[in-house]
Amino acid sequence: MEKNIPDFFQEKLKDAKTQFERTIDCKHTEFDDLYPYMNEQPQFFWYKRYVAWQELLTIVKLAEELDVPWQENFKEQQQNFITNKVMDAKVLDEWYGKKRTEA
Repeated sequence: MEKNIPDFFQEKLKDAKTQFERTIDCKHTEFDDLYPYMNEQPQFFWYKRYVAWQELLTIVKLAEELDVPWQENFKEQQQNFITNKVMDAKVLDEWYGKKRTEA
């Protein structure tokens, strides 16, 4: 069965974005299942955020290399964060916008 590359990457972008957002919200992710013994370590939450961020950046990079548009999946501020590639507290605080409300 052949896969359409743009559709494939759109799906992967959506999955990576969801995974990253779940880490921001301190929700369970696939990464928790890989390292269940680490859940009680405070640094684990930062580590899994960095892993999810890197996954998102990698998929965006591959999409760009294949000329698959990725920007439509993200708000302008999120696009800027991705383009700048640096993961810091500002990304976590402002990913949803300046007036983020806790879920």
